[in-house]
Amino acid sequence: MTGETDLKTLLASMTPELLADTYVFATLAPGVAQPEGVEPVMMFREREGVTLIVTEEAASTAALTASFRCRMLTLNIHSSLEAVGFLAAITTRLAAAGMGVNPVSAFYHDHLFVPADRAEEALELLRQLARDSAS
Repeated sequence: MTGETDLKTLLASMTPELLADTYVFATLAPGVAQPEGVEPVMMFREREGVTLIVTEEAASTAALTASFRCRMLTLNIHSSLEAVGFLAAITTRLAAAGMGVNPVSAFYHDHLFVPADRAEEALELLRQLARDSAS
């Protein structure tokens, strides 16, 4: 199961879903253990430390310093990790609306972290992109 690679199919067939939780990005310095009970939706290790994307509630409970209050949009189509242009088209549409986005690609889906106060707007922009691509 390798996922879809055709750009037009990806764009026309995606069904973006806005998840209920509010997330934040937090970092842990090298060598600092992940707080017990914190279950990140994403963790990425860099030289400077570990980035965690966690719910705002979990960050607060664990006293993590966090930034970028955001909501997660899941693009419900199994996109191939080798698909060309899918995220570029999506981020271009959001950029045209003056919206920053932090995309994360996983094996089955792509996920977008968008500003919490603009999440509904981002959802509608992506739905419109899917409609435009279907015609």
